Amino acid sequence: MKKTNFDTYLEQQLSDPEFAARFEQACEAWDVALQISDLRRHAGLSQKDLAKLLKTSQQQVSRLESPSYEGHSLSMLRRVAEVLHARVRVVFEPIVEIAGHVADGAERYPKRA
Repeated sequence: MKKTNFDTYLEQQLSDPEFAARFEQACEAWDVALQISDLRRHAGLSQKDLAKLLKTSQQQVSRLESPSYEGHSLSMLRRVAEVLHARVRVVFEPIVEIAGHVADGAERYPKRA
């Protein structure tokens, strides 16, 4: 598949470590927002409906579903998960540097005996 101008541009930008770190953080926030929104819609709920179940405001649910919001608390994510019949999983993945580039998929830390 041929690269688009955007693909080429993004590739160039990602070669900057600071940009790459910010991009990764944005992807994490985007992922959380999309998961909450998808679960809510799958449950057939509006933001207002979910807010009532959570005993919060529709504006707060909107924030939780916003890709730019980074104020998610673990307690709120647990409340959302409970109401939407889901569970919260937080995964810390080691990052390794190979030849000056950050690479995902590092081997897991060895388990303690």
